Amino acid sequence: MSYIILITTKDTNETFGTNGTEVSLLRIFIHLNLWRDTKLTERKLRVGLIFGGRSSEHAVSLVSASSVMDHLDSSKYEVFPIGITKEGSWLPGVAPAKLLAAEQCAGNAPVLEVNATSMLTKPSSTRQPMPLVENNEWFSSNDVLDVAFPVLHGRYGEDGTLQGLLEMANVPYVGCGVMGAALGMDKEKMKMIFRAAGLPVVDSLAFRRKEWERSPENIVAAIERRLNYPCFVKPANSGSSIGVNKARNRDELERAMKVAADYDHKIIVERAINCRELECSVLGNDEPKPSVIGEVIVNNEFYDYQAKYIDQNSHTVVPADVPQETAEEMRRMATQAFLALDLSGLARVDFFLEHETNHIYINEVNTLPSFTPQCMYPKLCEASGLSYPYLLERLIELALERHADRQRNRITL
Repeated sequence: MSYIILITTKDTNETFGTNGTEVSLLRIFIHLNLWRDTKLTERKLRVGLIFGGRSSEHAVSLVSASSVMDHLDSSKYEVFPIGITKEGSWLPGVAPAKLLAAEQCAGNAPVLEVNATSMLTKPSSTRQPMPLVENNEWFSSNDVLDVAFPVLHGRYGEDGTLQGLLEMANVPYVGCGVMGAALGMDKEKMKMIFRAAGLPVVDSLAFRRKEWERSPENIVAAIERRLNYPCFVKPANSGSSIGVNKARNRDELERAMKVAADYDHKIIVERAINCRELECSVLGNDEPKPSVIGEVIVNNEFYDYQAKYIDQNSHTVVPADVPQETAEEMRRMATQAFLALDLSGLARVDFFLEHETNHIYINEVNTLPSFTPQCMYPKLCEASGLSYPYLLERLIELALERHADRQRNRITL
């Protein structure tokens, strides 16, 4: 016997559906006898590509998802796109390019509504509605997803929240588990784990937003006493350098703290060092493999959002021009960091190499890095012998392997 679990969002009138078929957040995930009855070798694997989300990195996610969708082998995989708007509405069947176009049409702030036949971007008096869903066959069939492929960057997708939903639904998914994703997002907790594992990190301080609002003078004094200038101020739970600023004096520090506090309830302040920025891709589950080392050549003040995605001033060098022993040490540290945070599937580990001392510091890990052929994670894998299409295939294999291993865990006495 098969069962479908329905969980709706907000209220009972706001499930997503077309042609009279009710579609909830979890209906597209759950079919409880999938693994007993379905022989995956007899058909294409059904991949649920999840993208967008309530994150400051929403736009980056749409670009990553479009790239993944274009490069998954169509002879092996049937891709089912699942878009999530900036407001948190789930749109099964909406391709990333469609969602991006709809948001641009709506001035980057679409209001999405569902009727009996289509999902539309609510038009203003001067805008034309844009149909988002063209094929509703999924909603009326008994087919289910075999694996989820999240391509959400930042909060509500890379921080363990989506992973928890998929765990509860017992759905295999690409990438890290709940704890690994959460630790990989929270820069304060990540650094605690790294220090406990004996991995070198740059000196830093962490503050809660309410602390800053209650006594900014005391926090500024603590930063000046412990770290001095220049320093970097970051939201603790954010990516793509969004909300990150360099402070060279007290005025800049106060402005940077206010900006970071707009993005997260917790703020990290790090001592600035004169360094090169290097990166390593890691792939695997219990026996992860590191890639070659790559370098980001930054011509801006630092590698901020503008430099990463908009300007043409920065570029990457793969493999990086570093001594062999330095590269090997970074690869070792990248693997150790991956295991220390209990990561799985994939992660990119970012390093600082101090100019004056050649000392290596781990900056952070990124558990769902940007995913186009031009981005560093696929580039490093390509330079290590793993083409982009095969990398995507390997990530799906790792997701299924990890899920199969977790099914061995007993849930009864």
